[in-house]
Amino acid sequence: MIDFSKLDKTIHEKGRLSIMTLLASRAEPWSFQDLKCQLDMSDGNLITHLRTLDAAGYLQNEKLTGDGRPQTNYWLSKPGKKAFDSYLSILEEILNIGR
Repeated sequence: MIDFSKLDKTIHEKGRLSIMTLLASRAEPWSFQDLKCQLDMSDGNLITHLRTLDAAGYLQNEKLTGDGRPQTNYWLSKPGKKAFDSYLSILEEILNIGR
């Protein structure tokens, strides 16, 4: 029997799951603007989800202030990668029920 309470509620919300999935999808960081464009989220919605993930220790970020406009890049922290892998493992268990 699968213990659904093991699903990480921080990741499970649709917006945060989308962010985690994108960040896990490639080795290089994602800029705030690229995340916003890819996810079709407003600035406020995206920053709220990023702050929640950051507070959980799942993200790392770097603020760059080079050529005029500041840019913030995001990537998964080691605990974030571990939490996402664990989340995916539980989903795989769910998908394999009855197979």
